[in-house]
Amino acid sequence: MTQQQSWWGGIGFTFLIALLGVLLSLIPGFAQIGSLASAILIAVLYRQKWGYPEPLKSGITFSTKKLLRVAIILYGLKLNLSVVMNEGIGLLAKDAFSIILAIVVTMLIARWLKANWTISMLLAVGTGVCGAAAIAAVSPILKAKEEDTALSVGIIALVGTIFGIGYTIVRPFLPLDAEAYGIWAGLSLHEIAHVALAGAPAGDDGLAMALLAKLGRVLLLIPLSFLLVFYMRKKEGNQGEASIVFPWFLLGFVAMSFVGTYVIGPVLTVPTSILEGIDYTTTFLLAMAMSGLGLNVDLSSIKSKTARPLTAMLVASVVLTVVTYVML
Repeated sequence: MTQQQSWWGGIGFTFLIALLGVLLSLIPGFAQIGSLASAILIAVLYRQKWGYPEPLKSGITFSTKKLLRVAIILYGLKLNLSVVMNEGIGLLAKDAFSIILAIVVTMLIARWLKANWTISMLLAVGTGVCGAAAIAAVSPILKAKEEDTALSVGIIALVGTIFGIGYTIVRPFLPLDAEAYGIWAGLSLHEIAHVALAGAPAGDDGLAMALLAKLGRVLLLIPLSFLLVFYMRKKEGNQGEASIVFPWFLLGFVAMSFVGTYVIGPVLTVPTSILEGIDYTTTFLLAMAMSGLGLNVDLSSIKSKTARPLTAMLVASVVLTVVTYVML
């Protein structure tokens, strides 16, 4: 197989898995997990059954790294800077507190359990910020292995789904109005999809506040990434200066957020169908990237790596849920 055939074949292979993931997510039950986790699940199962498709490696690597960065840049369109800054300043401090709490609790417990540091940090950032997108954004900063990134994404999707469903179950029994409940969900749940899942039963006002609170956490991914770059360089000393490359695609994320906030709408009118198409493309590209990550997961060699980070992340998620509820 030529290099070009390997490249196109690998991209096509991740496209197929992503498509299957999207289709799987349409099935009741899997719909709550989402297309990204579904794609990872299919890829992981393929790897365990048939092994890694070495002839397609270059294309799979392209999907895993390059397409992932493109997807995160496009993901910036979801972040309305104006809404967050003008209407959500009060929430921003609570968002920052949520992120700090999630990371500190996760890493303290992980240290106590002597858990894998990289997976624990990926799960901490995913719990504190915005799930899979945050994990994907900081993984190159943390120099995480692809299999560790894939495992972290799968764990965050599963745990977040369980928590999101749990929120919808307990909502009728809570002494919270729709807006307060929405803020709670936005401050504590893992993915934007999980926040939408939990916030929807609270009506339009509850869902709007949930998404607003969540978008503040997404915005804080940017300064958090800078802090992690600084931390990793300090941790690795002089060698870290050369080996840790700042993820410049995050600047693209910021630029797209600016475009989505101050250009599309105020200056340029874009049909809703096009915006929806971009949103779907973003999700699909992420699914292709997750497929590539999933193909790098060898369960037989990493089972022992996940139990302790998962325990730390679960405890942190419960603490985050309780503390943010009390904050209301």
